[in-house]
Amino acid sequence: MVGRAALDRRSVLVLVALVATLGLIAGCAQTVTGKARAVGAVDPGTVAGLPVSNGPSGPKSGVADAKLTVENGDGGDMDKLAVNTIADVQEYWAEQLPANFGGTKFTPVKRYVSYDSDAAGIEICKTSTAGLVNAMYCSLDDSVSWDRGQLLPMLTEKFGAISVVMVLAHELGHAVQTRLGELSNITQATPSIIREQQADCYAGNFFRWLAEGKSKHFQISTGDGLNKILTTMFFIKDNVGSNFTKQGAHGSAFDRVSAFQFGFTEGPKRCAKIDLPEYEKRKTEVPLDNQAINSGNLPVNDKQSRDLLESSLKATYEKSGANPPTLKDGSASCSDAKATPPASYCPSNNTISIDPDALNKIGTPPGKKGQSGGLGDFAAFAEISSRYALAVQKAAGLSLEGTSAGLRTACLTGSWGGAAKKGVGRVGTSALTLGAGDLDKAIAELLQDKSLIAADVNGKPVDSGFARVEAFRIGFLEGSDACSAKFN
Repeated sequence: MVGRAALDRRSVLVLVALVATLGLIAGCAQTVTGKARAVGAVDPGTVAGLPVSNGPSGPKSGVADAKLTVENGDGGDMDKLAVNTIADVQEYWAEQLPANFGGTKFTPVKRYVSYDSDAAGIEICKTSTAGLVNAMYCSLDDSVSWDRGQLLPMLTEKFGAISVVMVLAHELGHAVQTRLGELSNITQATPSIIREQQADCYAGNFFRWLAEGKSKHFQISTGDGLNKILTTMFFIKDNVGSNFTKQGAHGSAFDRVSAFQFGFTEGPKRCAKIDLPEYEKRKTEVPLDNQAINSGNLPVNDKQSRDLLESSLKATYEKSGANPPTLKDGSASCSDAKATPPASYCPSNNTISIDPDALNKIGTPPGKKGQSGGLGDFAAFAEISSRYALAVQKAAGLSLEGTSAGLRTACLTGSWGGAAKKGVGRVGTSALTLGAGDLDKAIAELLQDKSLIAADVNGKPVDSGFARVEAFRIGFLEGSDACSAKFN
């Protein structure tokens, strides 16, 4: 799905082809308690101060459905899911808006509209719903609407019912902006990217409350449940190559996840602080007019690609003083570490052994005929980079096992991504440089269950996807020095 806005009257989510099928999220999760973590800290044992819990997530059982008057609804499961979501999100904002913004009152939206995009269209926000596979908030009539025919069933099938909660929590984030007025730092001239980043952040606020067990109709585990929410955001980003200055821009997956995490970690006031200068400092979207060598998708096992990757890694970590590890294809025995295909680091001989077939599967672009399961070149390169990062840690005398090692690995891999954005480590006239969509490939891979990007030398990944992304972001934005300082 790609979001777009019609002027600044509404937020609209538009479906695009899904590039992979993920496991479903369903059932109930345990109630967890905790306290907010200090800004800038990453605790591997918690998710922003909440204990890491695993288990199914989604609608609670045995809870009566909320009662809201829905226009054009059919009373089916999708409408019930939407109504229960809206009721819980509005309950949250009725409590939190006055508490965080000087007594500002949150009034429920005036209209709730259900429609079937496959049926005859009705008019919402001056737009026909015929063929409109969307969910949206419209400030013209203060309404929230959803497509029960295609959008909600597809989200539920691919990602679980909790993904619908995220989408509608985002839409109601726009209702929050309307109620805050000037306090939201939104004006008629504000680019849509800022409106959407704030809405993602406000959705993160609600999910914090949900994760604390306070939602009447829904629960979510802070481990695998929240990991799947972050993964889902990979599929509701802007199209590859989009420009954040365009009307309707929502941001890359990395940018959207960042905004969501700000909200989950820091609260509603942080969301209202998102403005254009703040976003421009951390934006990662790369337009298609980028002329870097990898603006497309490189063959990951090609000699030129490997040479460029090695040069990029050496240049990134040159100041660390680490002896660059040797990269070679094939498996090898190692006395002090387990094999972790598609790439394995052996500390005793400072060698990275690469499984070309497994790496090629990751590096294959999504949807390419005859092959499946891949995310793209930068995802595969990040797997190798993660093992290279272990050599950097070894040189610094740091432990290569355990959660701290996994977080340092994610952080250092992120620092390599930041360096690649600048095109470091040229080979002749060429350099491995971030192209459109590349960073999102790495983030999608980072969130996979068996990803090495946030794993220790034996391939044990950090349990919390939330912490994985935070560590990667620190390295990407602050560089490798921040990694040793924050994850000793």
